[in-house]
Amino acid sequence: MPAVFPDWSPYQDLDSAARAYLRDPEVALDSLFGVLRGAAVLTFTLERFVNEVNGVWQEVVVCDGSRLVLWHGEDVAPGDGPVGAMTSSLRVVPLSTVTEVGCRRRLSRTPGGKVQVDSIDVYLLLSSVDDAPVPPGVGEDESRSVLRHDALRFGKTLDDGGAGQIARLEDFSRVVASLVGRPTL
Repeated sequence: MPAVFPDWSPYQDLDSAARAYLRDPEVALDSLFGVLRGAAVLTFTLERFVNEVNGVWQEVVVCDGSRLVLWHGEDVAPGDGPVGAMTSSLRVVPLSTVTEVGCRRRLSRTPGGKVQVDSIDVYLLLSSVDDAPVPPGVGEDESRSVLRHDALRFGKTLDDGGAGQIARLEDFSRVVASLVGRPTL
């Protein structure tokens, strides 16, 4: 049975949304604000779920107009550390490295015939290269390298987040898309 968390979508500011939604908002906000250092938060998105191995997985992505600041917190798997241990990581991605923004909405019709968005998938393709496994049939000793661009992916559904979070993720993708490729100051 999926875990149900409070809805963060009504909160327009990062602090309130994180405190309403994340299990560890102080850890996330301390990390994020330590990097943002007063920069304006133009848009953000949040994610949280529980998996069967590690427990709670949390993520915040903030855009300040010139970069994406990503915080990720995850419970440590049983046996990999003391009970209650978690990892906290931070990643900063300059918007100049985002080469493509994609947003795919799945639309359905209500019984009354009204069109609604019932899921959204957003990806940000980066110019950096991700480690890629060697494809089947290609020996590791061959000189041909396998390259795959790094990407950031986000998704929401009516069951996982609801209409409000779908709309907020779509807004996030639009704001980031409007900034990609523009000269930065």
